[in-house]
Amino acid sequence: MKKIALIALLLVVGCSVKLQPPTLTAPQSYLYADSNNIGSLTLREDWWTMFGDTTLNRLVSSALAANNNLKTAASRIEEARDNMRSARSAFLPSFTLGRTVGLSGGGGFAQQYAIEPAVSWEIPLFGSLRHATTSALADIEYAKWQYQGVRLALAAEVATTYFTLLQYRRDLDIAKRSSQLRKESAVLIDSIFVRGMATGVNREQAMNLLYTAEADIPLYERAVRQTLLSLDVLLGSNPDSLAYNATVGTLITDYTPIEIPAGVPSDIITRRPDMMSAYSALVSSAADVKSARVARFPSFTLTGEGGVVSDDIKKLFHADSWGWSVLLSFAQPIYNFGALKSREAAAVERYNQSLFAYNQCFIEALEEVESALVSIATYREETKKYSQLVQSNAKIAKMTTALYNNGLSAYLDVIDAERTLYNSQMQYSNIIAQQYINYVNLCKALGGGF
Repeated sequence: MKKIALIALLLVVGCSVKLQPPTLTAPQSYLYADSNNIGSLTLREDWWTMFGDTTLNRLVSSALAANNNLKTAASRIEEARDNMRSARSAFLPSFTLGRTVGLSGGGGFAQQYAIEPAVSWEIPLFGSLRHATTSALADIEYAKWQYQGVRLALAAEVATTYFTLLQYRRDLDIAKRSSQLRKESAVLIDSIFVRGMATGVNREQAMNLLYTAEADIPLYERAVRQTLLSLDVLLGSNPDSLAYNATVGTLITDYTPIEIPAGVPSDIITRRPDMMSAYSALVSSAADVKSARVARFPSFTLTGEGGVVSDDIKKLFHADSWGWSVLLSFAQPIYNFGALKSREAAAVERYNQSLFAYNQCFIEALEEVESALVSIATYREETKKYSQLVQSNAKIAKMTTALYNNGLSAYLDVIDAERTLYNSQMQYSNIIAQQYINYVNLCKALGGGF
């Protein structure tokens, strides 16, 4: 018995596992943050409400309530909790109740009746229960942060799809309005042609402008409808659940820049769901390594049995039929061809993989924030310049048409001015929509408001 105690003591001393801890070095500030982004990170959980669009708010709320991927992520949390209860129960005493009725023969005939409840408990020495619980709790945290990650990605995808929808609707409006104006211009040129005051080339050029705008109408109608179908998928509803003739909204036409403080890079370590998920996986892997080490140590099992045994069923519950026994068993793995050692080594490698994944996740998180900041800064200048460009092109188109009507300009100048204005209007709406998407990307990169 003294030898067993000595062996156990030595094993306890050597049961710790040295693992390389995570070492993240966060920069003091973001490389591409400017005066518009400097400030404490104060994103709310419902960060999409900053755009002030009630339709967007309704869409995101509906998606968070009905999306099947989010429901699946929530179910994984409950699964992890059940797994934790299962892991803990393996280290708690188990109770069984058995009834035995037997016959035996050979040189005679005997029968025996027994009711024998039993309790068995594998004593969780060397921290086995603690390591199993730590791993299970980390798995729960992992599932929770995975849920938050799906939630954040879903809200961001709904917002991105919605801004894309606004862009297509705005493009469709521009195409329809340009088509109507060009139709009126084509009618005018045709009447002038009939009176011999315009050439056939002028007439065909006017029709060419009209056909260009009319051809874009079904293009953007298709884009609008396909985007609506994408929204339906995100909302977890059947196709055509949204009205096609919904209002365009004013975010594109009345664009106002939004300022989003980015905070400091260290914020994203504890705010981003993927960073916290990676950390939870790291904790779970570390616990698994320790559990694999403990599996190489002795195990102690305490078994207690008691009950009644009799060869006469009538005497089964007599006082002299009762009996009990207690047994403490000890088992030490001696040689199993390196299976337990290899299992521990494999667990260590899985920990290293989790560590590498955690470090890589932080690098990618920094890149996503920096990329969003660069996009916002450059698109801010681009939207400002394109706004001025559209206004200038509108003036040029108006003046060129007036000059042509007074015989002071060729119709080719009118065509060039119209095409330039049309293209700049389309590009401007696309730039504005992309800037809204840049805002969404930044909110997502910063971890939302969780």
